[in-house]
Parts: sequence; C-alpha cells; structure tokens
Amino acid sequence: MRIVVIGGDQLVYFLGKQFASKGYQLTLIAPDREQALSLSRRLKATVLVGDGSDPRLLESAEAYRANVLLALTERDQDNLIACQIAQDRYGVPRTIALVNDPENREIFEKLGVTIAFSATEVLGSLIGQQTDFQDIKNLLPVMDGEVNITEVVLQENSPAVGRAIRDLDLRGAVVACVIRRGHVIVPKQRSYLHAGDRLLLVSEGDRYGAAQQALVGRD
Repeated sequence: MRIVVIGGDQLVYFLGKQFASKGYQLTLIAPDREQALSLSRRLKATVLVGDGSDPRLLESAEAYRANVLLALTERDQDNLIACQIAQDRYGVPRTIALVNDPENREIFEKLGVTIAFSATEVLGSLIGQQTDFQDIKNLLPVMDGEVNITEVVLQENSPAVGRAIRDLDLRGAVVACVIRRGHVIVPKQRSYLHAGDRLLLVSEGDRYGAAQQALVGRD
C-alpha cells in the first residue's frame, strides 16, 4: 500500500511509524525544512518539503500511485484542497482529512473527501463511556488493539500540569488534541498543559499505561 501524509507534527510522526511498521510505502509532505529533516531522520519514508495542497508537490510525491492520502495540517482549507486535488487530478481512491473546526466536517464530506474527522466530535460522541477512573476514559482501540485512543483529564495534582509536552515521557504516544475551557487546541511540543485540560491521547498498545502514568501519575 502507498500512503501520502501531509503535515509535520508529532501526530504525523506517530502515524508514519505505524504505517512503516506495516511495510507500507510512505511519502510525507512537511510544511517546513526543520520538520522534514526531523521526520526523515526518524522514519523510513520519502519526505518532501512544502505546501501539500500544491498540485506540483503532490505530483512529486507520486500521489497518482497512492492508495490513500491523509491531510493533517492545522489549516482546514489546505486539507480540503489537498484531498480534492488528490482525488480529482491524481485519482487517489481514498482521502482522509483532519477537520480542526468541526463545523466544516459536513462540507468536507459533501465535497468528496472520503473521511473527514474532528477530534472535538470524537471526544464528544465517546465522552459518555465509563472506566474505573473518572479522569481516564478508554475511547477505542485501533488496528486490532495496537493503537489506543484515550481521553485523559488533568487534575490539579497531575504531574503533567505546568509542564511542556516535550518534557513528558510520551515515547510511543502523542497528545493529538487539547480541549481547554471549551476551545480546541492542536498542541505543539512546546505547549504547556493546565489543570482541567481534556486530552486526546493516541498511543501504541505497549505504551498505553506508561503514557497515562506520565500524564496523571498512577498506574
């Protein structure tokens, strides 16, 4: 399988690592040189630099040979345009787009994006599930349990409070989304976490417990 992924943050790295472990042929398009260099050092993938919604760059990424294209940037407009070009010009059969503003999801789907997903809606639709701890909710397993998506709420005494994400031991996991006082934040590695933050944690199956412990401080 050939996959093109557009974006340059930790979520792209995490997904790229999973795809590479499956033996997929992976091409990444990162928005700047620093992110591209970091991804190329850590992943077995072809890495390009530039605007993933640029048709010329998509051609250089051999989008015409791809089975799937994922657009995961912070700009909904860029994600939509990239998916449309991939489908209409290069015949990519399956496109997946991150929708940062959940109000745009329906528009994406009407305009032909195969799957448009909003982290906010994922949290909202699954929030009612119960687990043993009030501040940890197991939302769903992915890839036969190899990946878990978990909602974690930080309390005042959580060890992650007041620390930057880059300073936490989250190897094999990534904070994909932060809900803070009703607002959706796509965090950076330098972002600091606050008490009351509601996190969407994506983790490898064998790092599931360790990542949660780094955030909430218990097994």
